[in-house]
Amino acid sequence: MAEPLYTRDILKLATSIPFEERLEIADGRAEKRAPICGSQMACDVCLDDNQHITEIGLDISACALGQASAALMGQDIIGRSLPELKETLRQLKAYLAGEVENITSWPSLMALSAARPHKGRHGAICLPFETAIAAFEAAMVAKTEALPA
Repeated sequence: MAEPLYTRDILKLATSIPFEERLEIADGRAEKRAPICGSQMACDVCLDDNQHITEIGLDISACALGQASAALMGQDIIGRSLPELKETLRQLKAYLAGEVENITSWPSLMALSAARPHKGRHGAICLPFETAIAAFEAAMVAKTEALPA
């Protein structure tokens, strides 16, 4: 018998998203939508001088898998750099596609293994990381533009 898509652990994660409030002041902001399922997310980030996340604010409207992914991201995103987020997204996509068996950069994401056969749900799972990366990149552009000429 196949593993159920919405496991007890996934449903528990979906109700425990940290940082589920937009930031009043942020270095970067982004909003994204997963086209296949319609999940939406907004993300605000603040960065330190070493280009690591110090604060994050999230607003997510997604299925339980997207919410669970946002919860797992939120549990461990403070202190992360843009290259770390990009590598995690790369590994997550490869994991969901069955190309690798581990996500070494963010092992807790393997809790979403039940979704691997459900390609239509992969966009919602990747959405939190895609949105955080976009917010991070917006912050870096804003900081670059603020530098004196």
